[in-house]
Amino acid sequence: MSAPKKIFGIILAGGEGKRLMPLTADRAKPAVPFGGQYRLIDFAISNLINSGLRQIVVLTQYKSHSLDRHISQTWRMSALLDSYVASVPAQQRLGKRWFSGSADAILQSLNLINDEKPDIVVVIGADHVYRMDFRQMLEAHIESGAKATVAGIRQPIAMASQFGVIDADTETGRIKQFLEKPTDATGLDDAPHEVLASMGNYIFDADALIAAVEADGESPTSGHDMGGDIVPYFVDRGEAGYYDMKQNDVPGSSPRDRSYWRDVGTIDSFFDAHRDLISTLPIFNLYNMEWPIHSQAVNSPPAKFVRDSVGRIGNAIDSIVSLGSVLSGTHLERSVVGPWTLAGGGSTITDSVVFDHVQVGAGSRVHRAILDKNVVLADGATVGVDRERDLQRGFTVTDSGITVVGKGVFIER
Repeated sequence: MSAPKKIFGIILAGGEGKRLMPLTADRAKPAVPFGGQYRLIDFAISNLINSGLRQIVVLTQYKSHSLDRHISQTWRMSALLDSYVASVPAQQRLGKRWFSGSADAILQSLNLINDEKPDIVVVIGADHVYRMDFRQMLEAHIESGAKATVAGIRQPIAMASQFGVIDADTETGRIKQFLEKPTDATGLDDAPHEVLASMGNYIFDADALIAAVEADGESPTSGHDMGGDIVPYFVDRGEAGYYDMKQNDVPGSSPRDRSYWRDVGTIDSFFDAHRDLISTLPIFNLYNMEWPIHSQAVNSPPAKFVRDSVGRIGNAIDSIVSLGSVLSGTHLERSVVGPWTLAGGGSTITDSVVFDHVQVGAGSRVHRAILDKNVVLADGATVGVDRERDLQRGFTVTDSGITVVGKGVFIER
């Protein structure tokens, strides 16, 4: 019997996330809160941990303090079993420069691979919401004989221009072409209305990955990007296979949330992903305990719903409320509320995402808004009700009408 392969996990978490401003004004994109008590990085790490990986590094760079702190406080593994999740900032090992792309991040961190000497390296992004059993993809990679395997998720062909698209050879299991945001994509053989979009998740034979990023580092014309440069390197050599997420069977998943994957790179997609959580039969089910999404244990009392000072009774409909929050006579509907949120009597929160330690004054109204942590609404204040006024106050308002208020803002009546 052959010895089991040694697997090493790398999570690319250095992204700035400009399209999520102002939520990324003071934090890295993977550190943005999501779903009340989680951060985006928790989905990537949970998927690797649930898949049996025990040696994982997170490569960070942009405004990484809160991300580094979250990883160190939350993801404590057993050193006795040589298990760890370690945050690794840009080290400037190849000169006084920062990461110039995701492939360059790995090139500048090759000491991590050389120290562990794995057979296979799993490389994934840090800012997507999904569940995936990487053991199944690993088995497919090993059986295929490919040097690199790219995970693909089926998406409507009309959305092809938003993704890197895999032109798959169904007979050989190899990638014929890797198309970056094509406007003339061809549909799949078994589903002409769909394309196979790259999920940003890759598996490599370790020696092949090292050779690829070293060659890429010497190219003056490369963008040093995993999807834009490293994958085409393997495609050109006939060594790139693909893995259709449709094959992935995550324990506890249902037909409704099977193969769910959401790129939350924009305010609108971030907002929509929260709406996927709150229906009676959610499109993404946070309550699947066979494949849990782990996060920091919040040392807080339970959420509380009480009458306000004049006896008004509040209600919560199709919503998630996190620990430590107290809602007094509040009408809450189709919303996600983070830890330690306080809402005063007669306040209304609808179709919104509220981060932690937000205070909503008595009689205030929040509608179609995202409120970052420590936002305070004065009594009777409004957000998301008057677009022009929100713009005048300097808030971000998307074309679809979602108002975003940055961290620590006080909102007057």
